[in-house]
Amino acid sequence: MKQKPTLKLIAKELDVSVSTVSKALRDSKEIGKETKEKVKAFAKLYNYRPNNIALSLKNRKTQTLGVIIPEIVHHFFTTVISGIESYANEHGYNVIVGLSNESFKKEVINLDTLANGSIDGFIMSVAKETLSIGDYHHLHETIDQGIPIVMFDRVLDNMDCDKVIVDDVRTSQQAVQKLIGNGSKNIGIISTKDYVSVGRLRTEGYLKALEKNQKDVNLSYILKIHDEFSSEDNLEALEDQISDFLSKNKDLDAIFAVNELYAVTAMKVARKLGLDIPHDMQVIGFTDGVLSKHAYPPLTTVSQNGFEMGRTAARLLINRLEKDREEIERFETVIVDTDIIERETTHKSK
Repeated sequence: MKQKPTLKLIAKELDVSVSTVSKALRDSKEIGKETKEKVKAFAKLYNYRPNNIALSLKNRKTQTLGVIIPEIVHHFFTTVISGIESYANEHGYNVIVGLSNESFKKEVINLDTLANGSIDGFIMSVAKETLSIGDYHHLHETIDQGIPIVMFDRVLDNMDCDKVIVDDVRTSQQAVQKLIGNGSKNIGIISTKDYVSVGRLRTEGYLKALEKNQKDVNLSYILKIHDEFSSEDNLEALEDQISDFLSKNKDLDAIFAVNELYAVTAMKVARKLGLDIPHDMQVIGFTDGVLSKHAYPPLTTVSQNGFEMGRTAARLLINRLEKDREEIERFETVIVDTDIIERETTHKSK
């Protein structure tokens, strides 16, 4: 083991989970005597020393919450931060925000830096790259060493932590149902690749709406955008993909987009193709941000109520920090209500 010893490396060498290593080093009753002895011997042999994550939590409270978000320019994340700060400040806590920029490496660095004596717990939305590669060792290690995490929006179902989400499937089904109720016959969806959970779930909602209305699924009506085309450096490429999509599916009369960037770009492309919105094509997006309100025409969209999501996440984390572990051992998943904000990209059926 030439690398600096970590829980992950020890777990790999011994062919056990990171959680098992962490619990064995803490003498947990959940781990058998033989496994404990093996882990401790291995840790001693390679001079493993735990970092300061657990020590900072045991020795003192910082009254500070760490928030890690994938991007700062997204209106949804700024409203979530506002909600977190609102509740945290009311209860005597400060907030430090870290930015992952959708990067696995930056997410790991943010966790390590902020947890090393700076904060008491985390609120976070998982980076797309983390979801793509499926490496969650940094999250397991943080939780196993005593730092609580509350996840929001993009969450991991099997992670032992509190979560705050919207019902992406049901909400997306309602949005597509609205398009059907407004008279649309051929509805397309612009989504993310399936490794991004919200995109996968919103696509599921789209498919459920079609099934409920006995509409056949046309796979050519489904466009899944790779994450690299959602950055500012690749907006032209995003526009090209959507242009190709609409050009190949001239019979589409409605689009459901899983975020407002995709929706606004689809509207721009549709106008270039000579389509009138909403008469030739109706559009509904997800996330009621600045782009939606100032698009032309103003975009009908699903509001995720980010402010309420932020307050709920802060409440769950502070409750966990201020009560004995035995009192709140059960983890919660809170579903925040959504609303469809009607504007000028949809119309009522005649």
